[in-house]
Amino acid sequence: MSGIAARAAIRKAGLFLTAASVLSACGGSGGVKKSPLSLLGLGQAARTGYVGTVVADEPIAALAAHDVLLRGGNAADAAAALGLALSVTLPSRASLGGGGACLAWKPGDRDGGRAFLFLPTGDAPQDAQQASASRADRPASAPMLARGLYLMQIRYGSVDFADLTRPAISLARAGFEVSGQLAADLSVVQAPLLADDGARAVFGRADGSALKAGDILRQPRLAGSLERIRSGGVGDLYTGALGQTLVAASNAAGGGLTMAGLRGALPASVAPLTVTSGNVSVSFLPPPADGGYGAAVAWLGLANGQGSSSRGRQAVAAWRASEAGGSVSTQSARAEALLSSGHAPASGGTLPSLPASTSFAVVDRDGESVACALTMNNLFGTGRMAGSTGIVLGASAAHKPGPLLAAAIAHRRADVFLAASAASGQADAADAAAAALTGALGGNVKAMSPTTEAGRANAISCPGGLPGEGEHCRGWTDPRGGGYVSASDGS
Repeated sequence: MSGIAARAAIRKAGLFLTAASVLSACGGSGGVKKSPLSLLGLGQAARTGYVGTVVADEPIAALAAHDVLLRGGNAADAAAALGLALSVTLPSRASLGGGGACLAWKPGDRDGGRAFLFLPTGDAPQDAQQASASRADRPASAPMLARGLYLMQIRYGSVDFADLTRPAISLARAGFEVSGQLAADLSVVQAPLLADDGARAVFGRADGSALKAGDILRQPRLAGSLERIRSGGVGDLYTGALGQTLVAASNAAGGGLTMAGLRGALPASVAPLTVTSGNVSVSFLPPPADGGYGAAVAWLGLANGQGSSSRGRQAVAAWRASEAGGSVSTQSARAEALLSSGHAPASGGTLPSLPASTSFAVVDRDGESVACALTMNNLFGTGRMAGSTGIVLGASAAHKPGPLLAAAIAHRRADVFLAASAASGQADAADAAAAALTGALGGNVKAMSPTTEAGRANAISCPGGLPGEGEHCRGWTDPRGGGYVSASDGS
């Protein structure tokens, strides 16, 4: 999507424009454009000077996150707003019905920050799922996105979570221009997706085809659900009236969700995997977000001159072939031990076709940073809409291989942010994240070049460190995709 199209879409969503920042598309280069400044209810005028950098696969969501930074929010606030906005602008990969994983770090975090795991799984508990199995011809995952973003933001954020729903609500209600990424995803699954009446009503054109890039997408029902979350809190989706509506709509759509399953769908806050090379420490997503483990193996290989374009993919394949399961803490401890030993397996079979995902990263001027990867466990999840909620149901992980969710944040000691990366691209995600991080730590945006066929990375490089020399920070997104970089220059 061009900068003009992105601004036009946001203007239609009731957001407002100022000349407060520089927005760069596809790799941080390009013309100077005006940034939208939305009325988020944060009660502050726009900041001046460097406020932070946002990189994401979808332009409008990136701009919404940058507005939060302009209004005084921090990286966690901006990341939460970005994730919610993606549920509107890229529901093929980031619906409220899906989930993902995020890393968060701020200066002073001596334990490497925190990892927030909210992967979309099957409905739980198991007996409740089995009780509804007769209605579940296309089992849905429990909706984890809202709870996961909320947990991350309540730990690291600085404003009321309710205010961070406003950009997503405005975009869903007023509409926006379909991006190239969403249009491409629609074209891949057009026939099965439009076979669902609810999905066809939202994503179909009058001629029976799927929406194309530049078409206007409005989602008033989704706006209503987001408004319920804003006014009633995130809990309404899991224990309240909105949750009851979702369960009923899910059953009608063959998803088989239950209230017991929604109540039991809890995100986890755990220590990240942390590895060190020289004076640089890097935090990675831990298993079961095993793309982080693969990215760690690939990054260490690159740092030691032993890298290859598939080292991360091979490490994940070996991990999945040998992993016996267990709790999150057990898996994380095993992965940490393998990395520390220097003998992490770098080969061990192949990976099947994996679900699609999307990624983003945010850093604010104080050095707080968040990197996330989100997924629906399938393009558009189950391909069915949950009735009046407007939520696209994610696919149950019990019937799909796990996605590779890769994200990393690099820091010096415990007080200086240096770089962040996150990536999508099915089995290539781990290697793409590692390669982008290596380039970002080198301080050369051009070095963050594509190294895998399918991997699509987003990266932020601050070679002078944050807090400190924000004017030297640069963002990068793979030029083969539709990603966007948003950064303020203080003019």
